[in-house]
Amino acid sequence: MKIAFVGKGGSGKTTLSSLFVRHLAADGAPVVAIDADINQHLGAALGLDDAESAGLPAMGAHLPLIKDHLRGTNPRIPSAEKMIKTTPPGEGSRLLRVREDNPVYDACARPVELDGGAVRLMVTGPFTDADLGVACYHSKTGAVELCLNHLVDGRDEYVVVDMTAGSDSFASGMFTRFDITFLVAEPTRKGVSVYRQYKEYARDFGVTLKVVGNKVQGPDDLDFLREQVGDDLLVTVGHSDWVRAMEKGRPPRFDLLEDVNDRALRALRTAADETYESRDWERYTRQMVHFHLKNAQSWGNERTGIDLAAQVDPGFVLGEEVAAPA
Repeated sequence: MKIAFVGKGGSGKTTLSSLFVRHLAADGAPVVAIDADINQHLGAALGLDDAESAGLPAMGAHLPLIKDHLRGTNPRIPSAEKMIKTTPPGEGSRLLRVREDNPVYDACARPVELDGGAVRLMVTGPFTDADLGVACYHSKTGAVELCLNHLVDGRDEYVVVDMTAGSDSFASGMFTRFDITFLVAEPTRKGVSVYRQYKEYARDFGVTLKVVGNKVQGPDDLDFLREQVGDDLLVTVGHSDWVRAMEKGRPPRFDLLEDVNDRALRALRTAADETYESRDWERYTRQMVHFHLKNAQSWGNERTGIDLAAQVDPGFVLGEEVAAPA
């Protein structure tokens, strides 16, 4: 299952996504965790120290390798240089799978040992002031989108993405790449503003959106969230001594997480697992093509010097039964 955590800065989405990753790992589930946020904090939230976090390989720095691997023998893509972040897979493309070993994971993923298991962690790479608003910034998140476009995951396999705040995912279509999106919202007007933005954009694309109320301190906070987001409110999370210790760099054993917060994480997993039966790979592929054509017309054709619409394989549908080329 492909799962996104979104929310405004400071909402606690990285903390919640890291707790969810730990929960999955503790149950022995295969997990690929991706830090796609501008502020790279997922590694630290998973227990890495500053040096270990800084040493993680950046996906953006390996974009040529990623493109070359995913292109495979697809005859519609003349070269890796002609791929853009929305290029969809077609016949001959190489696909990524959660449990496999491949050159993309070798270059970009590192194992992180957690209670009860290990996860693969991938990061876009650190962002600097020089990155913001220019092509190299988008190439970093673009590497994540390309991987998601070529990813085939099955039941009880999990890809958890800590997303950047703002509207970047709307422009490219990355917000449609997930089985479920958990929006972390504080019980404030600013806290629910991102929810309204996501709800508006997601309405026409069949995006499954659920709200996780964070920093909820009492009945008034709960009533406020219920009033603002209605049935989209899935669970709420309050104060956690476990999280406080983790933020100090001294996390206890994960099985000591408070019962109420453990139940909240189990509710998130149940909600994610329930989306498996409603998967629509044809719609998923159609949405990839929609945003690819949109990006091709707005900037891609001019940048690459070719008609990127020719990269679309009209007979290809991504799905679990699609075989990777030899």
